[in-house]
Amino acid sequence: MACMWKCILLSIFIVFGRSDALTGYFWHISDLHWDPSYDLSSSSQSKCASSGGRPTPHAGRYGDYVCDSPWSLINSSLTAMREILPDPDFIMWTGDDTPHVPDDQLGEQAVLRIIGNLTNIIRSTFPKTKVYSAMGNHDYHPKNQMPPAKSTIYEQTANLWRDWLHTASQETFKTGGYYTEKLLNQTGLRVIVLNTNLYYDQNKLTEKVKDPADQFSWADKVLQDAAKNNEKVYLIGHVPPGLFEKKRDKGWFRKEFNKRYIELIQKHSAVIMGQFFGHHHTDSFRMFYNSKGSPISAMYLTPGVTPWITTLPGVIDGGNNPGIRIFEYDTKTLLVKDIITYYLNLTYANIARARWEKEYRLTEAFRVPDASPASMHRVMERISSEKCSLQKYFELNSVSYDLSECHADCRVDHVCALREVDYDAYEKCVLKEGGSSNAPVLFILFLSLMLSLWSLN
Repeated sequence: MACMWKCILLSIFIVFGRSDALTGYFWHISDLHWDPSYDLSSSSQSKCASSGGRPTPHAGRYGDYVCDSPWSLINSSLTAMREILPDPDFIMWTGDDTPHVPDDQLGEQAVLRIIGNLTNIIRSTFPKTKVYSAMGNHDYHPKNQMPPAKSTIYEQTANLWRDWLHTASQETFKTGGYYTEKLLNQTGLRVIVLNTNLYYDQNKLTEKVKDPADQFSWADKVLQDAAKNNEKVYLIGHVPPGLFEKKRDKGWFRKEFNKRYIELIQKHSAVIMGQFFGHHHTDSFRMFYNSKGSPISAMYLTPGVTPWITTLPGVIDGGNNPGIRIFEYDTKTLLVKDIITYYLNLTYANIARARWEKEYRLTEAFRVPDASPASMHRVMERISSEKCSLQKYFELNSVSYDLSECHADCRVDHVCALREVDYDAYEKCVLKEGGSSNAPVLFILFLSLMLSLWSLN
């Protein structure tokens, strides 16, 4: 009962505490990764298939950090969303619905069943709310292998989402998994939902394709038309461009696709008011600049609902607490005014009860007036130059799961990932930022070499 009243009070604060006639609110959720195999009654050392055989001695009702989401966690997250903000303007849902298991443990029909069940719970929880949904690289069979052409999964998923898709959207979705619509049917506002899984470097089907499913050409035309019609645009997708902050030099796009995406943003930045992605499971953002170095666009990376500790080689303890997110925005200009993230402390939830609580509000945590590109640039500069801001960002990055210290190498990985989406610029950033911290070591090595040469004389 106490939790219910707390959520009601939070909802009142969101709607009335900072609102005005031009302020709207929407949810963004990502990476639910439902694992239907999660079974607390199992006698096995592992209670879920997504653990990959890792033991789960701390598994509880709401899951385990080495498992993907059990249904109880999915249900809890949607219930919390309804209690905190029951009537959002719309919902962004950026994919990755199936668990991290080998392809031979799934299949086309299993993938569609999981997408269908998650679609049903979102629709039943928010029956009157428009949902803008993007597919994730795990929302296909085999995973990652999204084709640049029509397919059964595209068609069946479009059918599952038909209540949320206009007729024209269904047609482009069936062709390549992408679509565009007027945002909430309002003149001057537009949303573009991309299938960036086509650019994923694990996708063998698009390895030698210049413009998979003609999506770049299509997006360029839609954005050109948006400029002519004085529209403002939100871009939505799953796999983001740029580098993963938890592993140095780990990009997701093929290099040529990454470059082309950046060029698309730079060309059309005047109409693009926000980019919204998932995939990382972490809470982060990415900056885009023009040729003069001025911030022109920000990409907001929403944390995952799944707490799953990644098995990506080189990432140490890369888990997170489940997170869900509200965006405040200007309903006329689509300026992102603020970001409020809510989370579930999974350890506490399994011991006591599910308690979704506000983790932070961007403008309060990082002392900026809004979440515009200029403000996000200031956040990035503070993270780069202030140790306290770096540590705060680092802890929020894992949704308050990893509270260890962000050391020098950690700082380089995060700052360069935030600042440089381009692969070559990222490498230069790593050399520059890493070079400054390694200067004393290099000086000692140089001095040692000179002394050795002197002794030989």
